[in-house]
Order: sequence, then structure tokens, then C-alpha cells
Amino acid sequence: MAKTIAEINEKIRKGHVTVVTAEEMVGIVSRKGTAEAARNVDVVTTGTFGAMCSSGAFLNFGHTQPRMKMQRIWLNNVPAYGGLAAVDCYIGAAETAEDDPLNSVFPGPFRYGGGHVIEDLVAGREVELRATAYGTDCYPRKEIRGYITLQGLNEAVLVNPRNGYQNYNCAVNVGSERTIYTYMGVLRPRMANANYATAGQLSPLLKDPTYRTIGIGTRIFLGGTVGYVYWQGTQHSPGVPRNEHGVPRAPAGTIAVCGDLKQMSTDFIRGASYRGYGTSLAVGLGIPIPILDEDLARTTGLGDKDIVTKVVDYGRDYPQGEGEPLGEVTYQELKSGKITVNGREVPTAPLTSYKKSREIAELLKSWIKKGDFLLSEVVQPLSGPDSGYKFHGIDLNQKDEG
Repeated sequence: MAKTIAEINEKIRKGHVTVVTAEEMVGIVSRKGTAEAARNVDVVTTGTFGAMCSSGAFLNFGHTQPRMKMQRIWLNNVPAYGGLAAVDCYIGAAETAEDDPLNSVFPGPFRYGGGHVIEDLVAGREVELRATAYGTDCYPRKEIRGYITLQGLNEAVLVNPRNGYQNYNCAVNVGSERTIYTYMGVLRPRMANANYATAGQLSPLLKDPTYRTIGIGTRIFLGGTVGYVYWQGTQHSPGVPRNEHGVPRAPAGTIAVCGDLKQMSTDFIRGASYRGYGTSLAVGLGIPIPILDEDLARTTGLGDKDIVTKVVDYGRDYPQGEGEPLGEVTYQELKSGKITVNGREVPTAPLTSYKKSREIAELLKSWIKKGDFLLSEVVQPLSGPDSGYKFHGIDLNQKDEG
């Protein structure tokens, strides 16, 4: 029996909707099958919480007196990009503080960066604004220094070009004889540990693997409030190999998202530091999947045993852009605390918080059940696995013409 989003929204308004988390849906499908699950369940909620480097915020400070066209901007000594307009800027999560020694003393701790600035704003703390300008007839002021708060800003919008990666590598260190420091955490030599970074059966894009209900206009949970998908994310690559369930076996789809920073919470927006690598922002993200038919019941019912990812050497192969994966593992194996790679048992650790991911799915479920969150019709779906859309690297051999 097919349903529509309009019909499901009417159930939400009347308080008759049946909502379960993706974790609960795995059990329902296992016990009752996809047909009955499709009849009885209207919405499945998902969640993930982890570092998402391609994140940041647009801020508008309001005009100074005299007026100023801010050219160079620092927030708590972290550079922000001011090449937008007089008093607008973009602060990136991965930007480091101006005086950070970086990796000059290796491995650098990277204690503070753009992600921490965003967290401080969300927490209600004062943030130092420092800016300089060259001066114009209409914007004569050349310097300013003072303090801002989130609620005192005209606008503050979290705008993240790439979040919610659909599957990701499991990282090990085979090719280096020393401990290495990466965005996948600390990796010890001789494959002494393995780190992974996806919530598996709770992860949003893995529950609708061909993006039937996810695209431009999708209403989502973002940072503790309502957000939206505004485009496919950068590095969106849906055409990777998939398993028999249609689930990507490697990093694939991504989404670009936005939301009102003033409504967000530090429960789901946190600055992050990666020793030897840099700074980032931990983002809480959840997507409701409407169960329009039996196929969506099937995909939302896939469990950790049905989802695989590849094991990649970050000691040499990944940084050099060479080599082949060392093998494939399921998320059931990863979450067991150990995997077997090339006959060797390797302990595993997650970079994504499953506890927080579960909390997001439960919170989104409660919003829908209370009628506080309606589903949205997708204006345009993401480019799917049959679209031919693929992420390409830089071709250094390409010559300019003309």
C-alpha cells in the first residue's frame, strides 16, 4: 500500500502517526517483514553525531558608527572570511586560531578554531570581534574591536556545504612505521587499531540509500533545531559500488544543510580538536524517512549486518591517493570492538557517538509524535546512483587552452 507525504502529515496533525527510530525499524522488519512494516509504520527517524569538517556559519554583525566595510575579520583570533559585504562574514569550522603553532611542534594540539567559535556563540558566550578595513567614502571606519554575542547579531545561519557522509572508510595504519595523526583520529603502526566514523543502522543517508525522499527542501534535525537540505553536498559521489541491498560500499552521497544558529544547542553543536590534524565541528543531524512503500520499509530496516564499508590504509595509500582497500567489514563487526583484516584481529573504535545518534533519532521521533515537526516534499532529489554524478579530483596534468 503506497502512502504520500501529505497523508502522513495529516496523520501527524491528528496525532495518529506511527513513528519509530531506525534502530527500532530493524527489529520490526526482522520480526514482521517489509509488507507489514510498510503498512504499520509511517516515519522512521535517523541520527548521527560526529565531526563534520565542511561546516561553518554566515554571520551579520550590523553596521558600526561610523560605517565600516570589514575587510579582514577575526573572531576570538580565528580568521573569518569577509569578502561578502560590509558587515557579513563566514567562519569555517576547520579554520585555526591566528597564533596557533599548528604542527610546528608535532603533533599540534589545535586547541581552538572555527568550530569552537561557533560553539561559544551557541553557548551564549561573548566572542571578541576584531576587524580592519581600507576605508571608503561610504564606509570610512578602518578598525574595530569589541565583543559580540549570538543573540546580538542580526543573522547567524549555520551553512554546511558537506555533512552526513553516506558511509565512510574504516581507517588503519599499515604503510607507516610511526603513529600517525589524521582526521580519522590517531592510528598506530602495524594495524594496531582501526577507527570508523558512521552510525551504521542509524545513519541518515544509509536508510534511504538512493535518496528517494532526501533532496533540496528536506526538513531535518540540525544542531538541536529544524534545518533544511539546500543542495547535494560537495564531494557527493553516489555512483560508487553498492552491495546486494543497494547500500554503498564506500563513501558516497553527502548533503549541504542550513539552519538558524540562534536556535541551536551545544548538546548537538560542539567544537572539536584532532591532535596533529586540526579543528572541526561536531554536528548533530537527523532525517525523518517517510515510509511511502515497501521498498522504503526494506531499506530503513537494514541493520548493521547488512551495511559494509572498506578498510583503507591511512599510513600510505590514502595520503598518496593510491592502492586498493584492504578488505570490507560490516558495521556489526566494527561495533563488536574488533575486525579481522588480512587474517589479523584489529581492535576498533568509533569517531561517531552512537549514544548521541540514538538521542537525536529519539528526539526527532518525539517532535513528530507531538505534531511539532511536519515532513516536507522534496523540491529536487539528490543525484542518485544512476545519474553518473561522481566526485573528481584535481587533474594536475591538464593544460590550459586558449
